[in-house]
Amino acid sequence: MSDPLLGDVDRHLVAEGRHRRLWEVLGGHLLPDGPDGPAGARFAVWAPNARSVRVVGDWNHWNGEAAHSLLLEPRGSTGVHAGVEPRAREHHAYKYLVEEQSGRRTLRADPVATAAEVPPATASVLTRSRHEWRSDAADWRAARAVRNSGRMSVYEVHLGSWRRHPDGRAHSYRELAEELPGWAAGLGFTHVEFLPVATHPFGGSWGYQVTGYFAPDARGGTPDDLRALIDACHDAGLGVLVDWVPAHFPRDEHALARFDGTALYEHADPRRGAHPDWGTLVFNHGRREVRNFLVANALYWLEEFRVDAVASMLYLDYSREPGEWVPNEWGGREDLDAVGFVRELTGVVAEEHPGALIVAEESTSWPGVTAPVGDGGLGCSLKWNLGWMHDTLTYFGRDPVHRRHHHHDLTFPMVYAPHERWILPFSHDEVVHGKGSLLTRMPGDDWQRFANLRALLAWQWCHPGRQLLFMGAEVAQVREWSHDRELDWWLLEDPAHEGIRRLVAALNDLQARHPELWAGDDDPDATCWWLDADDRDQSVYSFARRDPGTGGVALVAANLTPVPRPGYRLGAPVAGGWSVALSTDDVRFGGSGHGVVPDGGSLVPADEATPWQGQPRSLLVSLPPLSVVVLTPAS
Repeated sequence: MSDPLLGDVDRHLVAEGRHRRLWEVLGGHLLPDGPDGPAGARFAVWAPNARSVRVVGDWNHWNGEAAHSLLLEPRGSTGVHAGVEPRAREHHAYKYLVEEQSGRRTLRADPVATAAEVPPATASVLTRSRHEWRSDAADWRAARAVRNSGRMSVYEVHLGSWRRHPDGRAHSYRELAEELPGWAAGLGFTHVEFLPVATHPFGGSWGYQVTGYFAPDARGGTPDDLRALIDACHDAGLGVLVDWVPAHFPRDEHALARFDGTALYEHADPRRGAHPDWGTLVFNHGRREVRNFLVANALYWLEEFRVDAVASMLYLDYSREPGEWVPNEWGGREDLDAVGFVRELTGVVAEEHPGALIVAEESTSWPGVTAPVGDGGLGCSLKWNLGWMHDTLTYFGRDPVHRRHHHHDLTFPMVYAPHERWILPFSHDEVVHGKGSLLTRMPGDDWQRFANLRALLAWQWCHPGRQLLFMGAEVAQVREWSHDRELDWWLLEDPAHEGIRRLVAALNDLQARHPELWAGDDDPDATCWWLDADDRDQSVYSFARRDPGTGGVALVAANLTPVPRPGYRLGAPVAGGWSVALSTDDVRFGGSGHGVVPDGGSLVPADEATPWQGQPRSLLVSLPPLSVVVLTPAS
């Protein structure tokens, strides 16, 4: 007879670790109401080594005694325990009372619960979605495929500290839906990226120590409230990315750690099962049920919350000394289980959600992260370029008088730019732990700091690769970011800070109007070339970019000293007049208004008689101090 709680097909897929809709068969699910009212809820949990599993909750006053609680029955050889509790109702909190083989009993949150209590409470919550998406699934998927194949500029947000009420309470998902999409879209961003929104007990982890992988953080509201925020972002034309944490999880006893009394989700060997930096546990990516849990979780966010993407686990010796790690079967340091998991994940997502993105935050030089799996790669869509971030911030943090000695810091990333499909991140990690804000990391007096920040942002937008900017940079935040307070919005009353906001909007608008500044991001060998990469004595960099589709070109020149460079000659690939598409020294951005066109006119004429920098003609321009200038052919 077929099992009504775990059918034959479901049982087979769970046992093989291939159930892509795991959240539909595991967890707590309210049953449809019957003619006499609510019918209760069914529960199913994977705990193969438990002596017994019971469900307790609000309906029985958390009484775990046999006469008052539901005993879940094992379902074949799957390791799943399941049963129906007729007394359970919507909004009831619950946990599993897991009895280990030793007889020890622990109360556990449901690993596949779709809702949870507001921390510090830790129970799971029964819920059902009533949200009606504003577009049907086919239209949403089509829009996502178009959006994710074009220009990409990402606004990274920690939802709990973007806006706060006067009493210190963070704005809810519903309140954010009224403000955040308009702000990000108004600045010209194409996507927003949320720091992890899954359940996490410690707010200071910023969501990176997850205890409820399928349950949105209840601090911001209900799961449907989060869906409303994502819907509002889509209405504003924004894609939504969420940080996803498949590498580690905390040791909290109510969560995944030794869930059934054994190392179920984590490695048993601490040399592989514990993360030395964070004090967290590492998923056992070699176990099929664990891989299934994580792959299904990624699909859950893609399907149930319509996100565009999900975003340290590839090396066995990461942050470990000799003797603290175990080599792989070939004697190497690569975590082959994690590599296999990533390849499985990217393959399943590509199959189930073509057009979705998987972005890797991988800080080493692991080769082929964005190469197809069939070519030996990992199959990710994009990779954060943390080397570019480090070199660029290090360079801009130097006093300009010393920059000529470190000229290669900005030229070297161009060498490996063709090797992957990159995102250029100035993320939350760069404005915490004593690093200061982007503004305060810039050298010099106030004028130089703002000029350096304007040049830094323009360099990011003009360099091959997609941009990611953490919230607060667009208002030139002075204080280091804290998850306990909102951004210093009052800074926009100062013209210098308002100028940075205008610049970010102008850079996104410039890209939107000039595809040559982004369309060749993934083939910079063919679409981006240096005019002069070696003018170290003047700390000037100049390069050209071409749109592979239309052939349109743009010239970018950066003068990264506080000394104006009048009469600076640039090679020009196109004849005729050239216009200044953007100068970071423009007064509307808070700059000093130095002119770029030498005679004060609006166009720079091409000098056909003077080839320069490998180009058939040249331009004479004035480069303002500490600035980036973009020139395009006059239409």
